Amino acid sequence: KDVQKEREPHVYLSKEEVKEKIQSYNSSVTDKLKMTLNANGVYTGFIKVQMELCRPITVQSSQSQGRCAPSSTETAFYLPDGCVNTLHISSTNTVREVIEALLKKFFVADNPAKFALYKRCHKEDQVYTCKLSDREHPLYLRLVAGPKTEMLSFVLREHETGEVMWEAFSIPELQNFLRILDKEENDQLQILKNRYAAYRGKLEEALRGVLKPG
Repeated sequence: KDVQKEREPHVYLSKEEVKEKIQSYNSSVTDKLKMTLNANGVYTGFIKVQMELCRPITVQSSQSQGRCAPSSTETAFYLPDGCVNTLHISSTNTVREVIEALLKKFFVADNPAKFALYKRCHKEDQVYTCKLSDREHPLYLRLVAGPKTEMLSFVLREHETGEVMWEAFSIPELQNFLRILDKEENDQLQILKNRYAAYRGKLEEALRGVLKPG
């Protein structure tokens, strides 16, 4: 079940409460991805983000300069379904910063405005997925929920087409989107042509069998 832009009240914890929660969190960690509390009250830790991208992403080499400039080193491809990435972040990092860091880590050239971060949680034997606002803090959500991904996990998806701020994209990026759409349209058209050609062939073969003399 997808719940768009669900909001839960943000409980502001005291430094002592944060310390206690981090100690409890670390005592339950099984993969060594613990949290660390700094003297200034900021804490750091790890989150895992599952990639659920339906459209191809554009990846550039580390030598490519500029997010918007077309380059022969850029390649568009589909990510394997269910790919999971781990990020080390702080409690001050927002959802928007997490998305940007995730894309930068893997040299993704696409504009971060194309993507949204979702949280997936279990409540009363049901799975709920809701989009996080750009200003929310994923590590705080991870701390409150505990380390078990069955209780809370993060998912990166594309924005729905109607939600994308197209004016935030450069002309080369928009042109690249059009090329991708043209390729997807041609691929789907070829699949349909092949399907109906096979269907036509079977009908013609059956018709010849019926009309065959004797």
